[in-house]
Amino acid sequence: MAESSAVPMIVLTRHQDNVEAINSTLRNAGVAVRCNWIKELTDLGEALQQINAHMLVAFVGPDPADMIKVMTVVKQYGADVPVLFARDQVDEEIMANAMAQGARDVISLMNPNRLRAVVARELEASRQARALNSTISSAHEYREQLKSFMAGSADAIAHVQEGIIVDANPAWLDLYGYSDAEALTGTPLMDAFDPEAHAALKGALVACLQGKWSNHTLKANALLNDGSSVLLEMELSRVEFDGEPAVRLCFAARKRSEPGSDLNEQLTEALERDASTGALQRRFFIEHLKRALAQPIKAGVRELVAVQPDKLEAIAEDIGPLAFEDFIAQFAGLIGETRQPTDLFGRFGDGTLVLLMERGTARDIEVWATNLIRKVGTQVFRLGEKQISCACSVGVGLVDPRSPDPGSALLDALSARRAAENSGGGRVNIVDHRDEDTKREAADEVWVKRIRAALMENRFRLMQQPVASLLGEDKGMFDVLVRMVDEQGQELLPAEFMSAAERNDLMKNIDRWVIGASMTFIASRPVKQLFVRLSKDSVRDKSLLTWLANQLKASRIEPSRLAFQISEQIASEYLADTTELANGLRKAGFRFALEHFGTGRDPQRLIAHLPIDYVKVDGTLMQGLAVDQALQARVRELVDQAKERNIATIAERVEDANTMAVLWQLGIEFIQGYFVNEPEQVVMG
Repeated sequence: MAESSAVPMIVLTRHQDNVEAINSTLRNAGVAVRCNWIKELTDLGEALQQINAHMLVAFVGPDPADMIKVMTVVKQYGADVPVLFARDQVDEEIMANAMAQGARDVISLMNPNRLRAVVARELEASRQARALNSTISSAHEYREQLKSFMAGSADAIAHVQEGIIVDANPAWLDLYGYSDAEALTGTPLMDAFDPEAHAALKGALVACLQGKWSNHTLKANALLNDGSSVLLEMELSRVEFDGEPAVRLCFAARKRSEPGSDLNEQLTEALERDASTGALQRRFFIEHLKRALAQPIKAGVRELVAVQPDKLEAIAEDIGPLAFEDFIAQFAGLIGETRQPTDLFGRFGDGTLVLLMERGTARDIEVWATNLIRKVGTQVFRLGEKQISCACSVGVGLVDPRSPDPGSALLDALSARRAAENSGGGRVNIVDHRDEDTKREAADEVWVKRIRAALMENRFRLMQQPVASLLGEDKGMFDVLVRMVDEQGQELLPAEFMSAAERNDLMKNIDRWVIGASMTFIASRPVKQLFVRLSKDSVRDKSLLTWLANQLKASRIEPSRLAFQISEQIASEYLADTTELANGLRKAGFRFALEHFGTGRDPQRLIAHLPIDYVKVDGTLMQGLAVDQALQARVRELVDQAKERNIATIAERVEDANTMAVLWQLGIEFIQGYFVNEPEQVVMG
């Protein structure tokens, strides 16, 4: 029997003789197997992930704990693989204990006939289970296709090959205003969409054709035949059309199972939302705001943002009352193009629009606001026979994560917006009441005690956030975040205690705790790359490299699995210290990364000067990236500079599918952020 048709198995044993005995016994019986030898239990988890094994044979000693350890690893890595234990002695009690742990049976090399019979039985059962799963999957796929076909009269569907529309159903033609398919087929897909969406569309089409686009919804402004545009959300899927690969685009009609499809839900939605802007009316926005702020934020910052066109009264007098609502609707549409779907969006008064935004940093929201101001400033609003332009101002009110007060934060945002307009307009104004030095000193005194107590009592926790590959393969990469647990067991975000730690020389202590915990995590898990950030104090700490060398000896991990990252700002301000540290880390076998890359004065000089393995493109450059060609050019320039030096690129704080699609097109290799996954607590072995 050909090797390619042999059944893959994993054999866990420290003795190669056992592997050869299993292999020869089964092959002599006509059962072709391919035995993958795993010598240590610590390597089993990675093997289960990488090998599509039909069976695991684990050689264990007389200690019952050995079987428990093996089954714990199997269950932990979610491997649906039959497990056989091999022992020198086998009896009824041993078999009962093994099967109670989840094993299928217990075998012995001393009885080859039973060994062959048990393996043949389990392989046949495994084959039937896989065939059943395949049948169920095919049936599910057919059912989904049938549902799509049944909804075809409502869904707008088009097929695209090499960027050209090759087919469109009646609903698509009706959406775009065409009477027959001949007028649309054969035309470039990009002609049907606003130029700002082209980068995201191109990236999504490429990803979809390569099978790397799954369950993501893309937003784009469709350019209709009558010259108008409408913001739509589309689904992409890889299909075959006339025997050739194609991408199916679908603007799905509302399904019965979706929220809001029930008549009562539709009536509630219509009641709560403003007809012109789609934003929540003031009373309902406040209700939703109170409910949102009652839930603690998991990470980052939460801020209220107020936006209004400058000189609104003069605009209303100029265009008249009939055109005013159309103007506000178009203005709100610009906000809708750039905000996240999860942002709470409300209308206050004639032209004031308010958002509750959650982002990774306050800087992200400030950049979003700046981009919106620029976008509004270049927009021409067409109102019947009139065409006008305007500026806008944005006010930001910070929400205190410890005691969120919707009233004061809302007042801050509205008053900040008025102050911004009164100062000349076309700008962002941020109200922050947390500037008081005396309060800070008093708070620091408390925080220093709490931080030191948490370090002494081991009340810090690691959180892991996956770094996803846009190349399609799971690289096993994670970013490490830290949380502090207070005396009552409540988790505290870094924003609450890090500033106090930085001001009171405690960052080195926290950094070393994080590094030690990260090494322990790497030693017990198949993590291929773990990113650990270093503070300014650790970068300047001349004893760090010696301490790391001792930790490395104690943990016995492969140093290349650990990547130390510092911010571009720290690297710029302490270039000599950073260079010395980076060279020392690389010499010891560690990896080195720059985070928040691309926002400083001269990022190209930094990557030319430092030995770098990764750069993390700053999350502020992701805000509005999908529709901002200038930002796209900036990110592409950073990516090209990194690739010239064989530096891998990671995009920070990616929060939507459109941004991911553009990043694909720009050549970014990895992404991280809430769109990939929320941080999860690290479970130590």
